[in-house]
Amino acid sequence: MNWYVVYTKPKWEKKVAERLNEIGVVAYCPLVTKISQWSDRKKRISVPLFNSYVFVQVEDKDRNRVFEISGAVRYLFWLGKPAVVKDLEIEAIRQWLSAPDVYEVVLDQWKKGDKITLESGPFISQTAIIQEVKQNHYILILESLGCMLRVDKVAKKEV
Repeated sequence: MNWYVVYTKPKWEKKVAERLNEIGVVAYCPLVTKISQWSDRKKRISVPLFNSYVFVQVEDKDRNRVFEISGAVRYLFWLGKPAVVKDLEIEAIRQWLSAPDVYEVVLDQWKKGDKITLESGPFISQTAIIQEVKQNHYILILESLGCMLRVDKVAKKEV
């Protein structure tokens, strides 16, 4: 079965994913935790990683079942066909979200344009191209996911 991307009404991602799972359609809405500030308090809330998008895993013949749910608008299309997301990419998102907040990444003296393979962290074994080298961080392009990753340089303290 293929994974597809469903466009939802704004702020309906979690509801759509929950209701799709209830009717037997495998749906995945990746969530991240952030701290929101109100005038009187701070609160941790879970928000979708991708605004207005939910991943669904369905057979081609069952693709229209998604629209039985209020809030599902349409499929995301690529080159005239519904966009298909690879299992490997869904698994990479899951691994990234379950990784610890801080982990050590060792980068040697890389320069812009170098192609590297990440050896630790949530994107382990992913190939990346260094797009930018700054004093405090690197900007990497993850080829398989088509996204950018900022890696901060951490100064080591010797005791």
